[in-house]
Amino acid sequence: MVRKDEDMEVDSLESLKQEYYQGKHLAEPVKEIEDKWKLLPAFLKVKGLVKQHIDSFNYFVNVDLQKIIKANEKVTSDVDPHFYLKYTGIRVGMPERTDDDVANRSYTPHECRLRDLTYSANIFVDVEYTRGRQIVKRKNVMIGRLPIMLRSSHCVLSD
Repeated sequence: MVRKDEDMEVDSLESLKQEYYQGKHLAEPVKEIEDKWKLLPAFLKVKGLVKQHIDSFNYFVNVDLQKIIKANEKVTSDVDPHFYLKYTGIRVGMPERTDDDVANRSYTPHECRLRDLTYSANIFVDVEYTRGRQIVKRKNVMIGRLPIMLRSSHCVLSD
């Protein structure tokens, strides 16, 4: 009996790889609400719920943060027309502790649970701004911390 269930699951996955699924072309827009609900189990079989969340987090950290910075890259002043602040890059580091008195700054999610800490990493930006008439460029300016999702690309458990 178990073998038959496995064969049905393989057949179901194979049917998802075809050009047509339940009589409709895969490239067609899904307009009916009933058809949209049918997509969810198919999506979960192929992708999995956890993998989808991890991929979404990785996309946010690696791509969307760059787009947000690009869309809002230059900040100008209403008071001084010569002053501006321009973001030229952003990146999220690996999770590390904020204690100054330790040699090894990396930590694990398990240690965070035990010590009631947030498993997070620094957010760094590169900026360019004016001081008087002089343009100043600074790299790796820390602007905050971002909680890191377990098994994401920035987690120590990713490998």
